[in-house]
Amino acid sequence: MPRPGAEIEHRDHDDRGEDRRVSTLDLPGRQLELLQRVHATGTPMVVLVMSGRPLDLRWADANADAIVQIWYPGVRGGDAVARVLFGDVSPAGRLPFTWPRHVGQVPMVHSHYRTFQPEEADKRYWDEESTPLYPFGHGLTYATVEYSDLRAPSSVAVGETGTVAVTLTNTSEVDSDEVAQLYIHQRYGTSTRPVRELRAFRRVHVPAGASVDVEFELGPDQLRYWSAATRTWVQDPTVIDLFAGGSSVCDLTTSLEVTA
Repeated sequence: MPRPGAEIEHRDHDDRGEDRRVSTLDLPGRQLELLQRVHATGTPMVVLVMSGRPLDLRWADANADAIVQIWYPGVRGGDAVARVLFGDVSPAGRLPFTWPRHVGQVPMVHSHYRTFQPEEADKRYWDEESTPLYPFGHGLTYATVEYSDLRAPSSVAVGETGTVAVTLTNTSEVDSDEVAQLYIHQRYGTSTRPVRELRAFRRVHVPAGASVDVEFELGPDQLRYWSAATRTWVQDPTVIDLFAGGSSVCDLTTSLEVTA
């Protein structure tokens, strides 16, 4: 039988797994010191982050030349990471959650509800920015893709489906995949709705210097929601604000009316 305390020692050295929890987002051990010492040499530094949870990357974000989140990539992960580092592929992964700056911000979600003084939501802390380090949907590639000409019908009736389109232009000299994302905000209705909700996304290939039109279907499946007030699924006559871009903080916007 293991001696008393052996399990605790094991947990101290391995925080991975379903029953492993930590009270901080700090980099474990002396890894921050390692980064700082490498940076002090003046050597270009790319940080590979292998983790299953967000970590405090504020120092790395401010000082590293690049950061690649590789999660737990498996037995062929080395090959995949090498192809990204040497530019054989242009990465197109996107964050499936909001990455906080500090543990004091947790929990942090992009689909939150409007609060007191919503225009001051990014100024909640006096000693740290209140915005996420990386927003939901964030991800960079070797290309630069610009979004323009967000188009939507002026109105759709409850139960009908409309098509929303946006133009993506690769302004770089590198072919790349882009994950175009469509968010909505319902201004009013049966129940209060979040400030933004992801309602569609598409991964599309955008050649260097080319433009591609991306279309999204917007209908009952995207616009109805479970109302705690009525305890039923509802789709309201309302006004929907639309946002398209490469993350949840995209600012290309238009609107459409949902009529009865």
